[in-house]
Amino acid sequence: MAKKKMNYSGIGGQAVLEGIMMKNKDQYAVAVRKPDGEIEVEVEHYHGIIHGSKLLDIPFIRGVFQFLDSLILGMRCLNFSASFYEDEEVKETAADKAFRKMFKDKADKVFSGIVMLFSLVLAIGIFMVLPYFVTSLFETYIRSASFMAIIEGVLRIVIFVGYVLSISLMKDIRRVYMYHGAEHKCINCIEKGAPLTVKEVMRSSKQHRRCGTSFLLFVMFVSVVLFFFIRVENPAYRILLRVALIPVIAGISYEIIRLAGKSNNILVRIISAPGMWLQRLTTKEPDESMVEVAIAAVEAVFDWKAYLLETFGYEVDDSWLEEEKADK
Repeated sequence: MAKKKMNYSGIGGQAVLEGIMMKNKDQYAVAVRKPDGEIEVEVEHYHGIIHGSKLLDIPFIRGVFQFLDSLILGMRCLNFSASFYEDEEVKETAADKAFRKMFKDKADKVFSGIVMLFSLVLAIGIFMVLPYFVTSLFETYIRSASFMAIIEGVLRIVIFVGYVLSISLMKDIRRVYMYHGAEHKCINCIEKGAPLTVKEVMRSSKQHRRCGTSFLLFVMFVSVVLFFFIRVENPAYRILLRVALIPVIAGISYEIIRLAGKSNNILVRIISAPGMWLQRLTTKEPDESMVEVAIAAVEAVFDWKAYLLETFGYEVDDSWLEEEKADK
């Protein structure tokens, strides 16, 4: 039996607090289910930190900037969704007032930048540097540099999977993972050629090859390979090497995830399998109200009816869609 052809739509997204962000080219939409039950949708443009640069056309280089853009946009969307659920009773401290006085109208952006930088440093410390330090404790007993590199790589992957598993047990994170599942279901629904309705979306898979979870797992695997072949003797240089190679690792991982989203050959399916498996932890089955939010985000930035007509050759009957809504 022939394998189903991949139909790349170009849209991607991210789960946020009680909502979803969907991005299509330079335009993105954040749909949030507000405390009163209504869906708020904000549509904006994000051009990226090197918009228009030819660097975005160079393989392995573009992935670094795409990764940074995803972090910046992700933080922006999270802040927007969180604004609907802020505790109004929390009083502004003297430190908050001083910070706002110092940076004025840019205070929120500066604070978000600090949080993002701190998160990056923490992630590098936990997933890149910590495995090296733990593995180095066994240097006295293990003389093989190759075996040490393998142990470090395995430990890095174990720490990452353990982190994903531990946060998946948190109640609030579980709801984010449900929205994450709704995001994937919407994209899968469109790319398999089905109309974007709640019924069809709920039938779709909650796993997708272009997921950020798969990207991060690729980062772990690629780091194992690079650190196995690229070595230095000085311990300080070893730590520096692990930090310095992060852009290279991100660039390679981006190209792999990009290929996985556009191809369906046997090799791509094999290398995508671990990431798809890990998504069982980072995506949960959403309810219909979450799917409605995801659909609102998609429709704000993507003409899925035109996509189905162009890609699959059929036109969606609006009267049929109205009947389905009425039946619901």
